[in-house]
Amino acid sequence: MNLYDSAKAQFADWGVDTEAAIDALKTIPISMHCWQGDDVVGFETSTGTSGGGIQATGNHPGRARTPDELRADLEFAYANIPGSHRLNLHAIYMDTDETPDRDEIEFRHFAPWVDWAAQTGVALDFNPTFFAHAKADDNLTLAHPDKGIRDFWIEHGRRCRDIAAQMGAAQGSPCLNNIWVPDGFKDTPIDRMAARARLQESLDQMLAPQQDRAMMRDAVESKLFGIGVEACTVGSHEFYFGYAIRKGTLLCLDMGHFHPTENIADKLSACALSLDELLLHVSRPMRWDSDHVILLNDDIQAMANELVSGDLLGRTHIGLDFFDATISRTAAWVIGTRNMQKALLRSLLLPLDRLRAAETALDFTTRFVVTEEFKDMPFGAIWDEFCRRMDVPTGQNLIRDLDSYQGKVAARG
Repeated sequence: MNLYDSAKAQFADWGVDTEAAIDALKTIPISMHCWQGDDVVGFETSTGTSGGGIQATGNHPGRARTPDELRADLEFAYANIPGSHRLNLHAIYMDTDETPDRDEIEFRHFAPWVDWAAQTGVALDFNPTFFAHAKADDNLTLAHPDKGIRDFWIEHGRRCRDIAAQMGAAQGSPCLNNIWVPDGFKDTPIDRMAARARLQESLDQMLAPQQDRAMMRDAVESKLFGIGVEACTVGSHEFYFGYAIRKGTLLCLDMGHFHPTENIADKLSACALSLDELLLHVSRPMRWDSDHVILLNDDIQAMANELVSGDLLGRTHIGLDFFDATISRTAAWVIGTRNMQKALLRSLLLPLDRLRAAETALDFTTRFVVTEEFKDMPFGAIWDEFCRRMDVPTGQNLIRDLDSYQGKVAARG
């Protein structure tokens, strides 16, 4: 009996079907973020300060400098991640010889990405870029007191929605268009209400043009604070939660955008009672929104458990959001994405019917004992079998592949 068959039998003793768990995991796409590959630089010719607390630290060799290099890195990463996944693309990653400003971008400026996505079978998601621009240097965009600046960013947002809708039409499935703005104040503001009223009005104008939800869906993303906006973030969780409910958008929950003591997994079921769909940006904050590569840790496992036990996988889109320039960027993609998948697999392998029955009966002893005993189950053997069937490496073979690719790109300037 091989390791998988032995593990399969152990899970079967608890009433868990490992084949069903593997089949379920195959169907869960994760939207991998393009900005890990180049430290959130993008391919525009002119930029402003990053703003909003966005900062990639480190100078590990191998940063992608062109769209072709970034796509090559992505192809390598996808080849080492089991399953079929998506790409989350920011507006600053246009691929064109033209030099449009943010309020001038069009679908054609992203056509090479759409062609690549069709060739590789990777569906696209999209994000307007409200940072790294001279008109965002005040850390105010849609909430800026200057109407001209607000109008500039409203137009950018509208164009991004058009681009996302055309991406969705090209790929035959909805492109998620996630809206995050860095707007806030370094020191305590006098009138938060005025800023939030401006943000609400700008969003209303930006979202006013009707789009086909079968092709494009909007999401709004909150934040607690960032460097330069320590005292007040205009688009707080409460602001966007209410806005998403009123307007019918998705709500994006970024794991780095809350207070360090908040349990983000706990928010899923609470928000899902008021919203049809959710978007996750899975990250790992360390003391603040530092966007470390995710580990297979308690926070990630709690998120996966909530998605599975709450039957939320069909209503929640899973995206990643981390960027670390101190390590191999492709290795960060591969290990981070696989860690999210490992957490989901562990959740899919729990004896949920038994645990739910115990909890309903107020038998918290059984719930406690079973969850603790399951920490010793041979999850690794099931993961290895999943990777084998998906024809991707594990263990030492994976490390060799990651090291080999890093060696090929290390000479990039």
